[in-house]
Amino acid sequence: MRTKKILAGILSAALCCTAIPAVGIATFNTDSSQYAVSAAETNVIYETDFEDGTVGSFVPRMNAGQSVTVEAVSDASAAHGGSSYLKCAGREKAWQGISLPVDNTTETGKEYVVNAWVKAQWYSDMALSIQYDDTTGNTKYVNVQKFMSQGEWVEVKDAKVLFPTGSTNRSIYFECSSEAKAELYLDDFSLTEAPVYEIQKDIASLKDAYSKYFKFGTAATDTELANESAQNLIKKHFNSLTPGNELKPESLLDQAACQSQGNNVNPIINIAPARNILNFCRDNNIPVRGHVLVWHSQTPGWFFKENFDSNGEFVSKEVMLQRMENYIKNVMEALATEYPTVNFYAWDVVNEAWLDNGSYRTPGTYDENSNYSGWVQVFGDNSFIPYAFEYARKYAPEGCKLYYNDFNEYMPQKTTAIVNMANELKEKNLIDGIGMQSHLDVRSGGDAFPTVSVYEKAMKAFVDTGLDVQVTELDATVNGNSDELFEAQAQYYSDILDVCVKYADNISAVVLWGTTDDKSWRNTKYPLVFNEDFTAKPSYYSIVDGLDIPETTEPSEETTETTNPEIEFIPGDVNSDKKINVFDSVSLKRYLINFVYREQLDVVIPPFASRMDVTGDGKVSIADLALLNQFLTGQDVTFKVYQAD
Repeated sequence: MRTKKILAGILSAALCCTAIPAVGIATFNTDSSQYAVSAAETNVIYETDFEDGTVGSFVPRMNAGQSVTVEAVSDASAAHGGSSYLKCAGREKAWQGISLPVDNTTETGKEYVVNAWVKAQWYSDMALSIQYDDTTGNTKYVNVQKFMSQGEWVEVKDAKVLFPTGSTNRSIYFECSSEAKAELYLDDFSLTEAPVYEIQKDIASLKDAYSKYFKFGTAATDTELANESAQNLIKKHFNSLTPGNELKPESLLDQAACQSQGNNVNPIINIAPARNILNFCRDNNIPVRGHVLVWHSQTPGWFFKENFDSNGEFVSKEVMLQRMENYIKNVMEALATEYPTVNFYAWDVVNEAWLDNGSYRTPGTYDENSNYSGWVQVFGDNSFIPYAFEYARKYAPEGCKLYYNDFNEYMPQKTTAIVNMANELKEKNLIDGIGMQSHLDVRSGGDAFPTVSVYEKAMKAFVDTGLDVQVTELDATVNGNSDELFEAQAQYYSDILDVCVKYADNISAVVLWGTTDDKSWRNTKYPLVFNEDFTAKPSYYSIVDGLDIPETTEPSEETTETTNPEIEFIPGDVNSDKKINVFDSVSLKRYLINFVYREQLDVVIPPFASRMDVTGDGKVSIADLALLNQFLTGQDVTFKVYQAD
């Protein structure tokens, strides 16, 4: 059993908020008591405040023949800044609004930042979104940031947008979802390149840290994986990858092809939406968790209708069984044909079929209500589940394990329903394991839902079936970003991983649901173990602390060389390699942590630690770490040398 300590709360802010982009140029003055740093310039792609009286590159978002307009309006009393702003009028549909085509100004796989001020005519829900055509020619829409205006200007701040590799017809747009006819207003808009962050190369790899226990994985969407920093993070830390959306039915099913070629029982699929992720896994030899074959959600209603027609009648049970088998067969065969070397080591065959009270879902379709089930509509109950596993067993690649997967799996009645179902499937040799999604929550004061004991009780119940267990979608939210909450989150993550290690003989994988906080589906509540700048949070340190893992140090591709060899040491060069980079920040953190454990937060520096005292106050403290990190983020700062009396 691993033993560990949790980082003291006093370091939470320093550990969580460290931003280390690969920017910034350092120069050393001849005066050894000063260290000057110049900030990196921001690359502006497009910006306007509409003071020139034109709409610039913005266009109305509408279809041909519609009458939405955008115009620059001069009215200092109504503008956010200056005297002009952009007005969008004539809207009849919620999706209509203000669009900025960016095909000629952006690159795929590169991240950008949007800042703007927006306003609705009256109380309205609003969104900043992106639109693009994927490699199959299908148009995709992604909400980047949602907000609400009550007739006042609202700031869109540092919203990150990223277009997948191979995407075309790209645009950024503002829409007003709740009030179709409300006018939209835009001012002080800018689109800039996002900082390119280097991942921390000298911290322990999660997959290595847990190698003697189980696989350690993550999930990513096509858009998320387009970021090179995310790719590097995945390659370093994870040996399992789950496509977040790209292998779900609504991503793979082709309605037009189904109607023209499917003879009512043979669903036609297209795996193109998953290619970027699968190519990445193939090229980097990363095993894949397939997610998901049979699910009520993200399965279009027409899949259950006659002739694959959204307005058709529901098909019979017999027809639906043929569709189910052919769908599973077609997916497995397409993947085997195009990706014969990718290791699909696990598949979620059925997902979220049980309600928290242990009953099956309400009949209907996902189009009607996100909680309704087209499967229950056709079958009347959950009797479709054994068939799904039967077909998956028939067509899945050799060695691939088959799982039932669910959330709130620790709710007692749902736990019982899952266990009873799993035991029945096990008797027929149809199932290999149970997936515990593990979407968890940490609250102020250290309270959590579920408690660790409740979570462990559910895990033990699943383990007692004799089936394999995987933690498939782990995240733990906090309602804020205070030191106290991040410390509580770290302790909770540590306790949950302790439970997993306790039952490691029956657990083959633990998978985080996302790479960094800002890309998570729960991004407003900081649920993961890496910050949006790809630095490790206290939760990361808490789950590797105490594990028997080798120290790893990888060379940095971007470093800052000294230019003054006459001085004995350079403030900020904590590890004495004559460079200032992320390794120095990490080394200083570790030095501080050791003293925090002994409750010595401001320590008079010994001679060997002079290089850590970048503030020049004769002490090594969190202030030094903060100043060092300001330099690494490209800010103008001065490092000083402490001169003892």
